[in-house]
Amino acid sequence: MTTVTANQPLGTPTWIDLGIPDLELAMSFYGSVFGWEFDVGPEEFGRYTMCLLRGKKVAALMPVDAETSTAYWWNVYLATDDVDDTTAKCRALGAEPLAEPMQIADQGSMSILRDPSGAQFGLWQGAAHVGCELVNEPGALLRNDLVTTDPVAARSFYSTVFGFTLDGNDELPGVDFTFLRRPDGHEVGGIIGDPQVAASSWGTLFQVEDADRAVAAARGAGGTAEDATNMKYGRTAEITDPFGATFTVGAPLPGVQEA
Repeated sequence: MTTVTANQPLGTPTWIDLGIPDLELAMSFYGSVFGWEFDVGPEEFGRYTMCLLRGKKVAALMPVDAETSTAYWWNVYLATDDVDDTTAKCRALGAEPLAEPMQIADQGSMSILRDPSGAQFGLWQGAAHVGCELVNEPGALLRNDLVTTDPVAARSFYSTVFGFTLDGNDELPGVDFTFLRRPDGHEVGGIIGDPQVAASSWGTLFQVEDADRAVAAARGAGGTAEDATNMKYGRTAEITDPFGATFTVGAPLPGVQEA
């Protein structure tokens, strides 16, 4: 378990949110899967809704117009202490700005970009809102990995902008996987090269106590899910919510100590 009370170091996945066409259905689904409670925002802020675990912010849901939005996905925001400067660096390295830097009341500042491999991500400079207040525990964000058809471009971009070191992974033979580590050595995610993927995108992995139970809860709440399977780092399953947004859940294998 990690409690976060201050802005994360540069490049750390610090916040996640999801646009959905039906807020009530989304709250019912994610409440069933993760046990979240919800703080629905006022109309003037688009009913931007905080997802809470033991009263701490772990994600957000934002209602969007179903007539203009046809695809839904979890957005990941990487931390920065200067959103203008980091956005400019991203642009200089070939990223496409989708939303220019903007201040969100007293909460912080953000921008949205598409990296040179085609994956969308956000930047977040926290003020009153630092991002996820709980991570690395059941019901909260565990990690984000970028799956891309162009891992060479992605590795060059993220290592240059954020100072990440790139380490291979011999424990996954046959998988084009690179760890992303901050200059302090902390692992913040990874890049997976996959020529078969339809489009480059950042994925979101939530920790759960029991992957099979999360699968059953998702299916019972109107989503779909693959059966959970064991891999080296835990028991995981891919889940699709009622709107088509996908995410992964993972639980430690029985008898395996968490690092």
